[in-house]
Amino acid sequence: MAHRVGLFGGTFDPVHNGHVSIAQSFLDSGNIDELWVLLTPYPPHKQEKKTTSYQTRLDMLEAAFAGMEKVKINTIENSLPKPSYSVQTIRYLKKEYPDTTFFYCMGEDSLAKFHTWKFYDEILEECDLLVAQRPGVFHEETQDDILAHTRFVPHTPLDISSSDIRDEAKKGKSIQNMVPEEVALIIENEQLYS
Repeated sequence: MAHRVGLFGGTFDPVHNGHVSIAQSFLDSGNIDELWVLLTPYPPHKQEKKTTSYQTRLDMLEAAFAGMEKVKINTIENSLPKPSYSVQTIRYLKKEYPDTTFFYCMGEDSLAKFHTWKFYDEILEECDLLVAQRPGVFHEETQDDILAHTRFVPHTPLDISSSDIRDEAKKGKSIQNMVPEEVALIIENEQLYS
C-alpha cells in the first residue's frame, strides 16, 4: 500500500495549541501515516502584513511538534519559486515521492473559502482534501466538485488564532495556555509581537 502523507501548510506566526490539536486529529483519522507541516515563507494572500522571520517561525514549529514522531516539519516551500502556491508544492512533492499518496489538510473554516484559492481546481486534480470538522460550519456554498474530493475528519477545535496570540502578547498578557510551553519561551525570549 502506498505511503500516505498529509500536507498541512501555513504561516504559523505563531504555531499554537490549535495547530497541534488539529495535527493530532489528522493522524488519528486513519487516513494518513504521517503529517508533513509545510512552513510558508511569504504567503501570497498576506503579503501586505509583516511576518515574523522564517527561521524564528521554523524554530517555533520544531519546538511545538518535537514530541510527535509522525509529524515532520518540511521547509521545501522556502526553496521553491515565490510566491508559494500550494499546487506547485504538491506537484513538486509528487514528483519527488512518486510512491506516496498525498492529502492536503485544512480546517473546515478554510474549506469554506477554498474555492477562492488560486488554482484550487488544480489542487483537486493532484490530491484529495482532508478536512478537520468544525461545529457550526455549513457547506451550502461549497461546490460539489470540491466536496467530491473531501474527506472529513472528526475534530474538536480549540478557539485560538495566531492573531489573538499576537494581540495578547502585544498587550503584555499571558499566552501560556494558548501555545506549547517551548513556543511561549521563544516568544518571550525574542520579545516577538510586543
